[in-house]
Amino acid sequence: MSDSRRSFIQKAGLITGAFSLNSLYNQLYAADIESANKKIFSLTPQQAASNEDYWAVIQQAYSVNPNIINLNNGGVSPAPKVVQDALDRYNKLTNEGPSYYMWRILDQGREPLREKLAELAGCDSDQVAINRNSTEALNTVIFGLNLKVGDEVIGTKQDYPNMINAWKQRAAREGIVYTQISFDFPVEDDEAIVNAYEKAITPKTKLLHITHMVNWSGQLMPVKKIAKMAHAKGIEVLVDGAHSFGLIDFKIPDLDADYFGTSLHKFLSAPVGSGMLWIKKDKIKNIWPLICNDKPNSDDIRKFETIGTRSFPIEQAIGEAINFHNAIGSKRKQERIHYLKNYWASAVKQNPNVKIHTSLNPKYSCAICGVSVNGITPAELDNRLFNNYKIHTVGIVWENISCVRVTPHVYTKLKDLDKLIKAINEIADKPK
Repeated sequence: MSDSRRSFIQKAGLITGAFSLNSLYNQLYAADIESANKKIFSLTPQQAASNEDYWAVIQQAYSVNPNIINLNNGGVSPAPKVVQDALDRYNKLTNEGPSYYMWRILDQGREPLREKLAELAGCDSDQVAINRNSTEALNTVIFGLNLKVGDEVIGTKQDYPNMINAWKQRAAREGIVYTQISFDFPVEDDEAIVNAYEKAITPKTKLLHITHMVNWSGQLMPVKKIAKMAHAKGIEVLVDGAHSFGLIDFKIPDLDADYFGTSLHKFLSAPVGSGMLWIKKDKIKNIWPLICNDKPNSDDIRKFETIGTRSFPIEQAIGEAINFHNAIGSKRKQERIHYLKNYWASAVKQNPNVKIHTSLNPKYSCAICGVSVNGITPAELDNRLFNNYKIHTVGIVWENISCVRVTPHVYTKLKDLDKLIKAINEIADKPK
């Protein structure tokens, strides 16, 4: 076979995309993970969570640096090797003839990708827009809503800064009213959370901004109950799902929200710089695009995707992340990561000098967990964990939250969490 013929066949296979029989996942990983899945077929997701033989297969699919223990997956998660390979191949293909391969070839994979994201989200594809991150998705709604002077939006002081600043910008520029309530997490009482929002509502309240999983400490909020209360009063709901999508086993429509934005480069493990926006079908026409569109008042979700030249390789590699995620299963993945969080947190909680800032109840948390040690600041604890033990975490000081955030992922090994437990106990026993 000639080199040109071989090259053509290889490109043709690549162009068929992540959702064909020729996908990279099917070529490289499907057999091993399918074999592993068969061995735990009879186990519930909770039982499978502690099956180390199974998770060893999943761990091998990642290429994490063995010289550091990465426990800051709440910021950005690494992609499995199959996603990295897809990104690399799509990037090389693009550079063989950018305007041809991007616009005429790779762009044809956008609709199949939209359908697969919608399937994962449990919604119709005409409700899903593909973008770059949660900030872009949520800002599209925040700045696109038809609000007027005096209209009120209620959020919390524990929401993500980019969202808080977006609302503050609208308030400063346009005269809307932005009100923030505050919580002392962890809270293990749905009604207390719902009531806090309800008490803040006034006749001018138009929307509630809810963070599904609070990024600082991992608190899971009862979105559906809050939304039910809000809708009974004619109030819309916007959900920041940056940390919940691809981690928690749920379908977006089941939250009963009106708008939902997420990043795909967190627990879904898609390439860095990938995100998704979901809007109820009947709400799309009411939201102005963040970036210009020739039909800004249409009900076509694609009006939110006219961002000009974008990274087609990143976009198309999302498909392989979905393949990898689906192979594990949403519920199984959630149970494993919650098991890992509780594994280390339950152990260090026994030390009288250690405080856990996150519920260990799966109803109120999953992956993210905050920890502090008496007598030292979050920055000091973060530095000592890395400098002395090569454990990467992140110090959090925000409003009334002061802790170090620890976030494992499916590739995290128990032996690494044992090192974390040992490190925290040693630091706690000798804080100075």
